[in-house]
Amino acid sequence: MGDVTRILADIEQGDPRAAEQLLPLVYDELRKLAAQQMAHENPGQTLQATALVHEAYIRLVGDQPGEQNWDGRGHFFAAAAEAMRRILVDSARRRGAQKRGGDVERIHFADLQAQSGEEQIDLLALDDALKKLEELHPEKARVIKLRFFAGCTLEETAEILGISRATTQRTWAYARAWLFGQLQPK
Repeated sequence: MGDVTRILADIEQGDPRAAEQLLPLVYDELRKLAAQQMAHENPGQTLQATALVHEAYIRLVGDQPGEQNWDGRGHFFAAAAEAMRRILVDSARRRGAQKRGGDVERIHFADLQAQSGEEQIDLLALDDALKKLEELHPEKARVIKLRFFAGCTLEETAEILGISRATTQRTWAYARAWLFGQLQPK
């Protein structure tokens, strides 16, 4: 059992010092994940990668040790990616509300770029489409979240979800195409 997995188990058991031990071990990976997520944001974004890491970490570990239930390192980082996605979506909603609905923040969805050229995708529309996909096909939404938001490889995604690489690849292709269809102007 690795250090991260052991500390996650200690957090589940309610050890108040475990959360302090976890951050130094996962900070660099969380920072890379945040930087990857922030790379899709337009210039002028006020939220910085460091702030995104700290906000996500607080949401994940929080003030109440023992409330989390981690199945290991992969589950923790998948949850971190989901927390970062939600923070970015919340931030985009706040900016949209501040501007009374104008200038919705756009991000570049790299994996759809090959299919859509240089278009940029509306983060709020992406979030809505992802929620719809989650209602229809929860397993396909999990693959999208792990691949795009957590930056997992096909192999890592398959391992985390407990499915074959081939199934992961088919699910990834279907989910990307489905999202692309949902994000096309009507």
